[in-house]
Amino acid sequence: MASRYGSMKQTEGFGPSGETIMDYSIYDAIQAGFDKVVFIIRKDFADAFKERFGAKLDGKIAVDYVYQEMDAFVDASLIPEGRTKPWGTGHAVLCAMNAINEPFAVINADDYYGSDAFVQAANFLKSGCNENKYAIIGYRLEKTLSEHGTVSRGVCVVDEDNHLVSIKERTKIFKTEDKVVFEEEGQQFEVAGSSSVSMNFWCFHPQLFKKTAELFQEFLAKNAGELKSEFFIPIIADEFISHQQNKISVIPTSAQWFGVTYKEDAPGVKANIDQLIADKVYPASLWG
Repeated sequence: MASRYGSMKQTEGFGPSGETIMDYSIYDAIQAGFDKVVFIIRKDFADAFKERFGAKLDGKIAVDYVYQEMDAFVDASLIPEGRTKPWGTGHAVLCAMNAINEPFAVINADDYYGSDAFVQAANFLKSGCNENKYAIIGYRLEKTLSEHGTVSRGVCVVDEDNHLVSIKERTKIFKTEDKVVFEEEGQQFEVAGSSSVSMNFWCFHPQLFKKTAELFQEFLAKNAGELKSEFFIPIIADEFISHQQNKISVIPTSAQWFGVTYKEDAPGVKANIDQLIADKVYPASLWG
C-alpha cells in the first residue's frame, strides 16, 4: 500500500527506459533459471498491470496473475466493518495456491535483491528444497539500511548449522557514526551490522499451501475482529520449524539490497541502477 512512500512504488520507473525494480528482479530470475512468474496483485488494477508487464515478458517467461482480495479464503461474515485492506504477506502467498505446483520463491515487488540472491535461490529450489526443507535468503543488516529514516527488519537467529531458529522483529533500526542500533521502549540497543536479516525472500515447497490454509483459518478465528491484524509469512515459518523434522536454511548472499521505503530513497535507487548499468550488470534497455 506504500503508506510511507506516498505513491505506488511497485510500478514506478527507476531504470532509463522506465524499468521498475520488479523488472530487474524478473530479469535476474530468468538469468538464474526461473521459468515462471506469478504476480499477486489487487484485482482493481489488474488491467493496467497486465498492460504494463504482459507484452514485455511475452516469450521470455511464463506469467500468471492471482488476486489478493480481502475475502479470499475468508468467510465474509468475519470481515469487520471498516477494514480496508487484505490480511498480509502470508495471505498473499496463500492466494497463489492454485497457480503454483512446484518449488518456488517469494519476493517483495518493491525490493531490489541482486542477481546473486536469485542464483542462490534457484540452486536451492532445484536441489535442496523438499517438504521438510525451506530456505530464506539472508542479507547483511548493514547492507539494508536507509539514509533517510529508520527501518524495520527481521533479524535472523540461527543455530550452528545456519538453520533458522527465529526471526526477531526490530523496529526503528538506524546507523550511527560507528554502529547499528535499534530503539525499543525509548532505549537504544546495538545490533551487529553483519547480522543476517530477512528481506522477505523465501524459498518454499508447494506442500506449504495446505498447512498455510489451516493456519490462516486459525489466525482468523483469533484475530479477524482486529481492523489491522495481518497474517505474515514469519507466522508460517515459525509453525513450520516448530516441528523437529523441518528446517529452514538461512542462505547468505553477497548481494546489495536496496529499496524505496521513503520518497527520499528514490534518487538513490535510480543512481544504484545507473551504476549497475554502467558496470554492465544490466543492459540499458532491459527488455530491448
